[in-house]
Amino acid sequence: MMKLSDTPYINLSILSFKGDITMSTSDHIQRDEVEFGWFLPTMGDGTRFGQDSERPPTLEYLTNVAQTAEKAGFEFALIPTGGACLDSWVVGSAIIGATTTLKPLVALRPGLIAPVLAARMAAALDNLSGGRARINIVTGSSPDDLEELGDPLARAHDEKYARTREYVHIMKSVWEQAAGLSSTEFGNTGHSAVTNHKVDFQGEYYELKGGTSRPATVQKPTLPIYFGGSSAKAKSVGAEYSDVFLMWGEPLDMIREQVQELEQAQAAYAREHGSVRPLRIGMRAQVLVRDTEEEAWEAARNLIKDIDPATIERAKASFSQTGATGQNRQNQIRDAAAQNDFVVGPNLWAGLSNLRSGGALMFVGTPDQVSDRLMEYAEIGITSFILSSYPHLEEAQIFGESTLPLFKEKWSNRLVASN
Repeated sequence: MMKLSDTPYINLSILSFKGDITMSTSDHIQRDEVEFGWFLPTMGDGTRFGQDSERPPTLEYLTNVAQTAEKAGFEFALIPTGGACLDSWVVGSAIIGATTTLKPLVALRPGLIAPVLAARMAAALDNLSGGRARINIVTGSSPDDLEELGDPLARAHDEKYARTREYVHIMKSVWEQAAGLSSTEFGNTGHSAVTNHKVDFQGEYYELKGGTSRPATVQKPTLPIYFGGSSAKAKSVGAEYSDVFLMWGEPLDMIREQVQELEQAQAAYAREHGSVRPLRIGMRAQVLVRDTEEEAWEAARNLIKDIDPATIERAKASFSQTGATGQNRQNQIRDAAAQNDFVVGPNLWAGLSNLRSGGALMFVGTPDQVSDRLMEYAEIGITSFILSSYPHLEEAQIFGESTLPLFKEKWSNRLVASN
């Protein structure tokens, strides 16, 4: 088995992602504490990717994964939405009773549930979990899936982000109203006001008269909002409303450019509104850790070893039809690295992107190697990692026991040295 050190890395500078990037001098990005989340496989799980699920997403199995992630040291668990996933709200409600500290990060797609109703559902989850609820706003998603669900903006990229801006504004406003605070006032979102402790709003996509959210959230003033994307529209909305801005895993230099773009969006917001919104940056990626590098690479390649080439071609054809900026970037990374066994950098592998959309980039190596790679991302501003691997049950335990403590030790030492 060839070692990573024997493998030349693909030159990703051939990809056309660079724009006019200027580092912001602002300090809007939170860079100290690093959090780790795991993923609940609500479409099913197994030891081989892209094949029939060996482990159906039963309540027993998902509860087991959640409890294992909690015990392994993960702070939260992303519960996805769309496609064949079980409903994220139902799963989030189910796991809070089986865990004590793990925070459910429930994925929500604007436009499918009225924003005040979504705010009330989230508030209920926050109360029942003792203040653990988090919300992941998913705007891009799959156009085909959104069409199946009746979203009239399924293929309208910019309009979906404009709608999201109003949607999250309303959610935050009614949460703040319930907490006894004045409603949030932002830019060109629309006209909003609090009247008699109720929220009025007039925008392009939503009109609200006397909006209220009951009960008040346990977390004040609002629940943590996770939100992601790669386009300029996504970064603009994220700078206004998100607490954690998420990106799909990419090679280090490409993520560095995206961080710089987000810092610029944050600085633009500060100039327009005269205030600074602190923001954490997150990354969604895969991880596979073994005692030796050879074992890790063998296990990674085994995930897709037996896949029918026709299945891969169908998946790639489907991914090519996307209108999402982030998925197009994933496609280009995969294609550029195809002749290099999909190795895109030290301990970085894009092989899963042949079959998996979204955050398919995988960290592969020993605990020491993978913790070093995560350190490199943290040092450029990524302080919220959402990880996963196959099968999710065993891999959560492996990473939590072998790599998470090592990363925390290295990061703590780094912070001490910098002070």
